[in-house]
Formats: sequence, structure tokens, C-alpha cells
Amino acid sequence: MSALEGPTAAIRGRILLGDDREVEEVWVRRGRVSLTRPSAQGTNMQVLEGWALPGLVDVHCHIGLAADGAVSVDEAEKQAVADRDAGVLLIRDAGSPLDTSWVHGRGDLPHLLRSGMHLALPKRYLRNYGLELESPELLPEAVRTQARRGDGWVKLVGDWIDRTLGADGDLRPLWPDDLLREAVAVAHAEAARVTVHAFATETIDGLLAAGVDCIEHGTGMTAEHMAEAAVRGIAVTPTLLQVGQFESIAAQADGRYPVYAKRMRAMYARRYQQVRDLHEAGVRLLVGTDAGGTISHGRIADECAELVAAGIPAAEVVAMASWRARDYLGFGAVVEGSSADLVVYPADPREDIEVLRHPTAVVLRGTVYPTAR
Repeated sequence: MSALEGPTAAIRGRILLGDDREVEEVWVRRGRVSLTRPSAQGTNMQVLEGWALPGLVDVHCHIGLAADGAVSVDEAEKQAVADRDAGVLLIRDAGSPLDTSWVHGRGDLPHLLRSGMHLALPKRYLRNYGLELESPELLPEAVRTQARRGDGWVKLVGDWIDRTLGADGDLRPLWPDDLLREAVAVAHAEAARVTVHAFATETIDGLLAAGVDCIEHGTGMTAEHMAEAAVRGIAVTPTLLQVGQFESIAAQADGRYPVYAKRMRAMYARRYQQVRDLHEAGVRLLVGTDAGGTISHGRIADECAELVAAGIPAAEVVAMASWRARDYLGFGAVVEGSSADLVVYPADPREDIEVLRHPTAVVLRGTVYPTAR
């Protein structure tokens, strides 16, 4: 091997590749990982030292979405760069009104799995966010369309406030159970998985019966729901940054929608207990910031810190946000020949979750992006 064919970077120290996998060196050559010491080195090889992880994963992120709906391509690019510089190298985009398929052609932006557009009903979700179907009966065919447009995922809005109830307005499910079952079956026939926005307790029975693959937020899940989700292997993304906004949402609803406000406050108050209960029930938890909308991008460390504040050990959160999420999304373990997607830190984030706020280098597809974080 000539010097020109040698590695372009070496990461030395402690490289955490899985729950029970740790090595002392990883080499980067032609954008790929090598776990074998090369016989020759690149002429301009860069050496990175510290603790390294497979790139972080944000499984609930919205590239191309802001508070008022779709953003420009330039703004969407800035969102993706903010996530990359925070150490997020794989994103499951949980619904976006912007076609972001162009991200696949950008080697400098995180790997992206798109869910297509949110599927909702008129006046039953945030304006300009999703595709509002004229009637619930259109759901199965809309799921088919989004499954074919996305990257293996479909996003449904499972519940939202029903303002037609006046002062009794509260969270209500959007879809009849039979249509949910049919829609999920359609998605699975298209080799796509289904994840669902769900705040309310009343929504969960229908989702479990339909066989959905993932639940976003899950703030209304009972102990019985959690036990069944654990048995069925249904993952939950707690999105604690988003749930942390429930108090302010309740304040806006005070007076006009008192029933809804009371429920949102109750879910806010027990948000940490809810996450502990999910974890103790054996539910697979995923890490998602819900960036886009009202939450800025690049906040994966904040979401991880919230999970630790809820009582999940830092080592578990690190695993959830890195190699376990990669596995869940089908990217698998880091092995010889894998895309070189790693983040380097000055200390072990399993000992102190705050370390995730300070990556010293991001390696995406073999290119090193220094960071001042």
C-alpha cells in the first residue's frame, strides 16, 4: 500500500462501538472504517484522540420545517449542518412539508431517512405542517403514497385537540381503529414502518391493535400500554424537549380550552416519571429532539441530558443515542468497511452526559469536521 492509498485519519483512545464492543484505534480510508492497522499511512493523515462513538442519531427531527411550515432549501441545509455539528450523523425525519430527497446527494450532510409528510385531517394538526386528508377513508391510500416517497417510514398524526367541542375541547384520536389497521398493513406491504404522534391515553389502544412500529411522545401511555409495547417491540420516542413545552401550551389554552389545558399540565408534571416507567417496563426508548417547528436544531445533547434528568443512566442514554439507534434504523454495527461516521469527545460521555455538548471532531463519511463546541 502506498502512502497515497493509506488512511486519511486515525482515531485513537477509546472507541465505543457497541454495548460490549470497544477498541483502541479506528482508521479512516476512502471514507470507510478500518479496524486493522495499515501497513502505510497517508501523507496528510489526521490523528484524533479521545473517546469516540458511532455518530449520534436523532430519530425525531424535521429537516425543512419551521414554526410556520416549510422553509427554503437554504434554511433546511442550515438545519442539517447544525445537527451534524452537534454530532448527529443519522436522522429519521419524522415528517416534513419540504421534499428533502436532495439531502441524499450531499456527502457533507447527515444520513437521512425520510417519513414523507405528516398525515392528518383538516384543522386537526398544526397549520402548514402536513397533508390534510379530506376524510379518514383516504388514509390507507395516502399511506401508500408517502411510503413510496419516503425512505422506509410513514408518519401519522394520531391525536390533536378537537376545537369543535368548545370549552370541552381536548385531545381526541383522528382515525377509526379499522382504518388504522388497514393503513399500517398497507405501509408494511410497501416495506415501510409506521410511527405515530400520540399524546393522549385514548389513542394508544388503537395504535397497539393496528401494529404500529413506533410511538412518538407517548405521554398518555398507561402501565398496561407500556407492558404491551415492550412485548410487541414497539419503540417510543419520549421527546422530552417537546413535552417540556406543555406547560406553556397549557397556559395558552387557559380559559378557552380548560379541559385540554388541565391534561397538558398533568402530562408535563409527570414527564420524568413517564420516561422512568417506560424504561423500567422494558420499552425500547429512542432519542429524538423534535427539532424543527418550535425547537431549534442541534440540541441532541439537551435531549440526552433531559433523559438523564428523568432517571435513565447516562451510559444507557449514550447507547440509545448512538449504536442502538443505528441498529434500530437498519444501519447496523460499525464494522470493517462501514461508512466512517464517528464523533470524538474529550472524555467519556457515559460518565458525564454533559460531555455530549463538547465534541472535538465530527467524522462524516470519512471527512473530519472540527467543531468549536
